[in-house]
Amino acid sequence: MKTYLVTGATGFLGKHVIAELVSRGDCQVRAFARSPAAFEDAAVTSVRGDVLSGPELAEAMAGTDGVFHLAGLVSRERDGSRHMMAVHVDGTRRVIRAAKEAGISRVVVASSSGTVAISKDEVVHDEDSGYCTDIAARWPYYASKIYQEKVAFELGEKLGIEVVCVNPSLLLGPGDSRLSSTKDVLHVLRGQVPMVVRGGVNFVDVRDAAAATVTAMDKGVAGERYLLGGPNWTVKEFFSRIARAAQVSPPRVMVPAAISRLGASLMEGLYRARGTESPIDRVSVEMAEHYWYVDSSKAARALGFEARDPGLTLADTVKYLRQTIATDR
Repeated sequence: MKTYLVTGATGFLGKHVIAELVSRGDCQVRAFARSPAAFEDAAVTSVRGDVLSGPELAEAMAGTDGVFHLAGLVSRERDGSRHMMAVHVDGTRRVIRAAKEAGISRVVVASSSGTVAISKDEVVHDEDSGYCTDIAARWPYYASKIYQEKVAFELGEKLGIEVVCVNPSLLLGPGDSRLSSTKDVLHVLRGQVPMVVRGGVNFVDVRDAAAATVTAMDKGVAGERYLLGGPNWTVKEFFSRIARAAQVSPPRVMVPAAISRLGASLMEGLYRARGTESPIDRVSVEMAEHYWYVDSSKAARALGFEARDPGLTLADTVKYLRQTIATDR
């Protein structure tokens, strides 16, 4: 029976990766997180620790057969970029070095499709598209993910660790208790998206991404990345399909980029004066004006990745949010 360590175990992807591992059976899981949750299955052991410091990481790795490194900080904010870089880059460096010390030969790293799949034009990206460093530099999360990948591959090769990266697009589905990826869906449910811009989005069901992530441990090729994405939709279609799944009115007004950014800035100022968070922010508008289209053919061939009907993903996302979070504001 194999034992795997999962960092970021209480995150959106982490919880589903653990569920996938348990469902496949014949393995033990060490769920590593700063604030570990209670897992009902006897095959899962919670371990409290931080990938940036402390002896717990090395202790948790002892005797394991592989590491799923999923720990990260998901944010669109430009503030806190230094901490985000530390978590994604320094944390990854520490995980791979600890794996070497523990005699572990294989690490699967969760990155993002945004390392290679952002464009101002309607381009469908694949794993050979190259890092979109110039565009990603505007947003610390994606910039830090590019550096994370580079460090993971380079250090892995240097230390003799087989590193495989999985690059999911926007994760949707049930279980996002922190709203790390599903906040846009929540805003549509609350009628807080008054406008749309010209851009495109790709999303993937977190359960499908988790299944491919687990498969990557055995079938992924060291030094390779695998894009995990579902449909490539315009922003307008994305919001319309969410609204249809939720049976609410969709945003209908198409606004030019300059006006949408100005409007978002004004809304941020108004909400800030009230001491609350604006549902529309300038950074999210800037991101929505780009195209995040991906081709997941490589993951389909190598990992057996298959994205489910996007309508089912949206329906399950809406259902979860309505059951767990107030959606009527």
